[in-house]
Amino acid sequence: MPSRQRKLLIMKIVSLFSVVRGYNIPIIILAQYLSAIFILAPEIRALDILLDFHLFLIVFASAITIASGYIINNFYDSQKDLINRPNKSMLDRLVSQKTKLTVYFSLNFLAVLMAFIVSWRAFLFFSGYIFLIWFYSHKIKKYPIIGNLTSAVLAVIPFFAILIYFYNKISFEEIENHMSHFMVISAHATFLFLLLLIREMIKDLENLKGDLVADYRTIPVLYGEKVSKQIISALTILTVFPVYVLVNVYDVGYMDIYFYVCFGVLLFFLIFLWKSDSKEQFLRLHNLLKFLIVAGVCCIVLINPSVLWHGRELISNY
Repeated sequence: MPSRQRKLLIMKIVSLFSVVRGYNIPIIILAQYLSAIFILAPEIRALDILLDFHLFLIVFASAITIASGYIINNFYDSQKDLINRPNKSMLDRLVSQKTKLTVYFSLNFLAVLMAFIVSWRAFLFFSGYIFLIWFYSHKIKKYPIIGNLTSAVLAVIPFFAILIYFYNKISFEEIENHMSHFMVISAHATFLFLLLLIREMIKDLENLKGDLVADYRTIPVLYGEKVSKQIISALTILTVFPVYVLVNVYDVGYMDIYFYVCFGVLLFFLIFLWKSDSKEQFLRLHNLLKFLIVAGVCCIVLINPSVLWHGRELISNY
């Protein structure tokens, strides 16, 4: 292959990686497996969970569904992104819209096929999830409040996919014994949901110019920057409630350290929020929230760190 063609192919691969936000996919996979090992099925050997083929299909289907969601989101936001993210937009445009749609449909087909192998319930779950992502990108995201709420909900749904998977494996009589697992992951999901919702509203402040041009009716566009900051502040305060449940009602081990650090970071976040008035400053706040979310995923191991040592022993003895 000539050098020029090889470089073009590499650039297109990098472009597609940018479109699907490939750097997010490993985090999603890691979060689901850690949730399964440390929250949903702590009584099951970690190695057994890692080698569970049907769980692998659920996790992989979730990952490629989210990747396809980024593609369709990029497809509808191409004009807006030229203003909000010109450099990334130029890289993304190396792959044609036709190619993006081909990859989008291929990933969705693969996701529902994997789900069907697991069960017809998983097939229906992922079919509905794919439709919701498309409907959000096509219609819902242009509207205030409901667009932000839907985006945050869609980001949390994969965790409930593995929750349903594990609950399907136990009898109806045993469900009550597993309610604490449900409550813990629900509290974690609520905390994550609030962080994602705050991040979505920060993105609206960050992307104000592009949203105005594209006629997106976001909260900053309709009600102004001050109202957005007030709502973000209220949502930040609400994070206290799921954290209280996790730290004081249920045992999350050493992960309470993460939540205490979060409070300090979020206090700084609120102070800096009210001092911010430029795209660059809102971008820093956005990145700070992304760091908290990724750190939260990694800190799931703090719930019971001994699993890591037991896991090593299991692998060596397998």
